[in-house]
Formats: sequence, C-alpha cells, structure tokens
Amino acid sequence: MNVLLLILKISVTVVLVASILEALVLSWRNGWRSYDWKASGVSVFDFLVREYPLRWLLPLAFWTSAMDWFYAHRFFTLPMDHWSGWAACFIGQEFCYYWYHRAAHRVRWFWCTHAIHHSPNQLNLSAAYRFGWTGRLTGTLAFFMLAPLLGMPPRVVLLMLTLNLLYQFWIHATWIPRLGPLEWFLNTPSAHRVHHASNLEYLDGNYGGVLTVFDRLFGTYIPERADLPCRYGLVNPITSNNILEIEFSQWRALFRDLASARSVRAFVGYLVKPPGWRPDGPGETTEELRQRAALATPAPHEAPPHLAGERIAGSQLS
Repeated sequence: MNVLLLILKISVTVVLVASILEALVLSWRNGWRSYDWKASGVSVFDFLVREYPLRWLLPLAFWTSAMDWFYAHRFFTLPMDHWSGWAACFIGQEFCYYWYHRAAHRVRWFWCTHAIHHSPNQLNLSAAYRFGWTGRLTGTLAFFMLAPLLGMPPRVVLLMLTLNLLYQFWIHATWIPRLGPLEWFLNTPSAHRVHHASNLEYLDGNYGGVLTVFDRLFGTYIPERADLPCRYGLVNPITSNNILEIEFSQWRALFRDLASARSVRAFVGYLVKPPGWRPDGPGETTEELRQRAALATPAPHEAPPHLAGERIAGSQLS
C-alpha cells in the first residue's frame, strides 16, 4: 500500500513530463505546426486548476462519507490480507468504472463533464488529463458505492480508481500500434483510439478502464479498423481554445434546453437521455445518426438513388 501511495505522489510530475516529451518528439518528427500546442496548454491549465484550487474548494467529503457508510453496512468482508481480496477489489472497481464511463457517454448530465475529456481534436498524452472541473459536482462517485457494500474498503477502491486512471494515461498515444493478443482483454492504445474517435462507426464503444472484458460481455467493444482512420474530437468539434468555452459550453447548452422544456418528460429527458436526444422528434443520438446513415446508404445489391433511374431507363431501351 505504501509503495502504491508513493507512486501516486510522483505521478503528477511523471505525467506532465512525459506529455511534454511526447510533444517535443512528435513536433520534431512531424513539424512544429503538426502538434496542437495550444490545445495541450488548455489541458495543462485544466489539470492544474482541478488538482489544486478545486481540490480544496470542492472536497469529496460527502462522497467518501457515503462510501464509509456503505462499508459499515457491507454484506461481507473481503480478506485484504490475501491476494484474492485485492483481486476482487480490482475486478469490482473495474466493473463500477465501466458503468460510470458508459453513463458518462449515455447520460447527458454526466456527459456535460466528460465531453471536456473528448474535446481535443488531436489525441495525445496531454489529452489524458483534461477531465473538466465539474466532475465532483455531478456525482460520478455514486457509481462506486456498490464496491464498499460488497466488502471493498473505500480507501482501496479510491486507490484503485486512481491507479486505473493513471494506467489510462499511456493509452492516449496514437503512435503505439495494436498489441496483438493483449487486445483481447486489455484496454490498449488501439482500443482507446476508437473510444476517442468521433467517426459514426466508432461512437459509444470501449468504456473499460484497464480491461475490455466488460465491453465484450455487454456488447460495447469496437475494434480499430485499418480502413477507417480515427477522427478525434467531438461530433460537433470545438475549435476554440477558450478555456471557459471548453469547460462550460455543454452545460450552457443543457441549461438552455432545460429552460425550453415544456413538460416534465422533456425536462427529465434532457437530463438523463443520451446527448442529442430531442423530445419533439428525431434528434442526434448515436442510434438516430446511425439509422439515418443506414437509410442514406444503399444496400450492396442496390443501385444508389441517383443511378436507379438510369438503370430503369437502360432496361427499357434494351
């Protein structure tokens, strides 16, 4: 435990230094204009504000107290003096993280914060620590309350969650290739490139933290395709480097929709339905976008609409 805590203490410096080294190497290899230094600066600023003033201004006391309460009423106690207890905590935390991360994409209330992580239009190591400033207010730790109820000590759960996020730092690299058999069960750079891609074919997949096991179990695993390069950023990309626009544009849009709601159904739907949902007709959720794309794309055995007339006319002339 002490070794793990020491690793966490030095991780902030290691993460920042590694992302700067990557930026320097990529800029040297591909040209200085090829790397988005301004976006990386935004990520560093987001990180520093979140880790220092906001950590003091928005403490997690409420959520950690709730985890302690659940642990005090746990169904059973795991043997933390045995490897099996630590393994159970790892799997349990990973399960909770999967459902948190899935909700962060599929529930608009959580997406308003998580979208900030997906806002960079380049994927690199600096994007790994752009998390946004409102996560402590939205209740993301509620997804981890099951863990202490099942006998996992809150301190261990939070430690493993931190290590989970630290693991994910390196998988934000675009220069690391597919890793062979490891792709079957680990969250790799290839799997995470898909997760960050805004291509319609890649949306809403690969939610795992360290593992892709739960993605495969629940049908959300999407492999990277050699014929479909990833396009990063949001579906409707943010091109501004204004930190306030990046941090709060999703919240501003949500509050605007809530103010326009004409029914309880619409109000609640804007909060808990997927991003892009509309109460009064077709919206822009992932499912609706894919349905429209499927209707616009002819089946392989059918001629495109603009050629159908030519085919009929040709048959009449023959």
